[in-house]
Amino acid sequence: MAQAVELAQVWRGGRLESLHRGHAVVVDGGGAVVQAWGDPGLLVYPRSSAKMIQALPLVESGAAAARGLGADRLALACASHNAAAIHVDPVNAWMAELGLDDAAFRCGPQEPRDLPMRDALIRAHQAPCQVHNNCSGKHAGFLTLAAHLGAGPEYLEIDHPVQIAAREAFEDATGEDSPGWAIDGCSAPNHACTLAGLARAMARFATAQTGQGARAEAMLALRRAMVAHPELVAGEGRACTALMRAMDGVAVKTGAEGVFVAILPGQGLGVAVKAEDGATRAAESAIAQVLVRLGALPADHPVATRLIHGPITNWRGLRTGEMRPGTAFA
Repeated sequence: MAQAVELAQVWRGGRLESLHRGHAVVVDGGGAVVQAWGDPGLLVYPRSSAKMIQALPLVESGAAAARGLGADRLALACASHNAAAIHVDPVNAWMAELGLDDAAFRCGPQEPRDLPMRDALIRAHQAPCQVHNNCSGKHAGFLTLAAHLGAGPEYLEIDHPVQIAAREAFEDATGEDSPGWAIDGCSAPNHACTLAGLARAMARFATAQTGQGARAEAMLALRRAMVAHPELVAGEGRACTALMRAMDGVAVKTGAEGVFVAILPGQGLGVAVKAEDGATRAAESAIAQVLVRLGALPADHPVATRLIHGPITNWRGLRTGEMRPGTAFA
């Protein structure tokens, strides 16, 4: 097993203060590893980076079409959102169309990352609801599929038809039999795979075209939805949204514990990154560095500069240090 490599460095006062190590891999449309840093065979939980895979049954089953879900709803099904009004309002409307309310979710309440929404709840003396959970769009998608299948309300149980379909889609997309699963932050099952398998799934999304069957059609619809609505996939101030706005047709998605993936249709490539210490800043830096190396993200774009070389400031706004690229990408 290859050792972790340097993904990103943190400097303060002219000295190296922190070092983030991890792994990254690029896979082509044929499923082959074309470039790797560290161990492409590392077993990982994709966490929220797999949301577009989990949304595949929603589309390919016909449930999305039957409910008239547009690209905005599909983007929300793939989202780890800020719970801003642009996220919460359409998810609430989606639930109302299903004849459901907040109690039908199984993701749990979460304080909004969006400050105006958080402050509005505080002023109204209201507690956060489950719709404010960053995964509520994915769960609305699960509930839509459950209704389409005529399945019961406990849609997160591992033997529920929704989760059976999600696992089948995951194993098919990654090209691997998952060795196990764990519970994600939103209470949904999250299946393990190798980092190369995760990148392989992203390469399949990248190469999906019309006329290749229901699964490829679903991949194409979800990829296009993410690219068309980057503000719904994450939100203002988030790396996912900023990166997709900075590139042409490339979809990206973060996951907890230092996971990040990218779908590059123009090159037919999939990318997956895992920071060994689970640091978000390391994963954001690493995915940006790989995207720059692949020519998808201009090296001098402000988003690339911020994620790879971004200044570190303190509470007074003083610059106290900066991020630097790791030696892996030198």
